[in-house]
Amino acid sequence: MRVIAGKARGTRLAGLKGADIRPTLDRVKESFFNKVGQTLEGETFLDLFAGTGSMGIEALSRGAEKVVFVEKNHQAQNLIYSNLERCHLGPDGVDSQDKNWVLLKHDALHALKVLDERGYSFDIVYVDPPFADDVYADCLLALSRSRLLMEASLVVVEHHSKKVLEKKYDKLAFQVERRLGDSCLSYYQIASGGSD
Repeated sequence: MRVIAGKARGTRLAGLKGADIRPTLDRVKESFFNKVGQTLEGETFLDLFAGTGSMGIEALSRGAEKVVFVEKNHQAQNLIYSNLERCHLGPDGVDSQDKNWVLLKHDALHALKVLDERGYSFDIVYVDPPFADDVYADCLLALSRSRLLMEASLVVVEHHSKKVLEKKYDKLAFQVERRLGDSCLSYYQIASGGSD
């Protein structure tokens, strides 16, 4: 597992043993960034179910203005800090006020409420829950009903290729999918005209 492009290109990221943390494969990450753009200059990125932090770190490496990592697993939280340090991303010191990333140590649904209350909005949201948890609908509906998304925001869901997601979650409408082995990336945006 490595950073593919940008200022931390080639840096190897540490992972965790065990089924609870399933890092996004490099080929899935590459497909995602080929679709959303090689550079994320000025973009805000939400890495929901961040795990090792691989996706958010890749976004920072490619110039994202701000990345929010959401991860409730304590071991994974430490791993995110370690991987950020390994990549020399952001100012030194976890508590620095001017760093360009935030780690929220909550479950995803609570984190979405917190971010909404704090007035955040995101250009890109990456949703990658453990495949077995099946919280896709809850997360996508919460996102759709929040103020976290702008008209042009992109929500991308990584899921098992056998899992069929809905075409619409309130205002979020399915756009396209990319299958990569057992993994699938489904892309959503706010439907023109909002919800039915």
